[in-house]
Amino acid sequence: MHPDDLRYNIQSCKAATNKPFGVNVPLMYPQIEEVMKIIVEEKVPIVFTSAGSPKKWTPFLKEHRIIVTHVVSSSLFAVKCQEAGVDAVVAEGFEAGGHNGREETTTFCLIPQVREAISLPLIAAGGVASRASYNAAFALGSEGVQIGTRFALCTESSAHPAFKEHCRGLAEGGTKLLLKKLAPARLANNNFSQAVAQAEERGATAEELTTLLGKGRAKKGIFEGDLLDGELEIGQIASMVKAEESVADIFRDLIFFE
Repeated sequence: MHPDDLRYNIQSCKAATNKPFGVNVPLMYPQIEEVMKIIVEEKVPIVFTSAGSPKKWTPFLKEHRIIVTHVVSSSLFAVKCQEAGVDAVVAEGFEAGGHNGREETTTFCLIPQVREAISLPLIAAGGVASRASYNAAFALGSEGVQIGTRFALCTESSAHPAFKEHCRGLAEGGTKLLLKKLAPARLANNNFSQAVAQAEERGATAEELTTLLGKGRAKKGIFEGDLLDGELEIGQIASMVKAEESVADIFRDLIFFE
């Protein structure tokens, strides 16, 4: 989100609930200083940081009594997070949608290794969308789960209806981890992802991939519904999400035993 959009959404969330909520901040974002200023001004209680070192911003956020959780793709980075003073760690396997780690470690291999390496609260992410996977994450040592894809495709999601319908129709193997020379991202198959795959197969440089990616392509795909040339970021587990459902439906299915 651009800073003005971020502030608007934070204020909308505050108006809708008196419960704690979090903001997700990729640290590679070019307007990061402005974003962090807004988070402090709006008294956001929890921040999930990713795509960068937690060392720079964790002290700043904790100075303002904000709980900090950082997303990692390996036990090595989890240890660095603990050393940086974060409050919790999200261990994300490469099944996850969007930006991803380079290690390509699956969630259920990653969680027990991170659990052994750190004493912080641990949240599992990547490929968690059913009650079975939810329970498996806890069995492997996590204290919580982070679910992206299933919520991204739900009724209340701000994603474009065409994007949601397309992703709910994906078959097994309908996503790929691409853009590995830039910031690896898991994308649903379409014209753009095929162009990226072909470029990577012929050995395209990072500069060529940057040109191919351009600007605002994820917004074009996810929020504007361009299914041909947009960047359709979604997790592998999308192939198991077949029907439209509400947030309440999802929580009821995952947590509440009837």
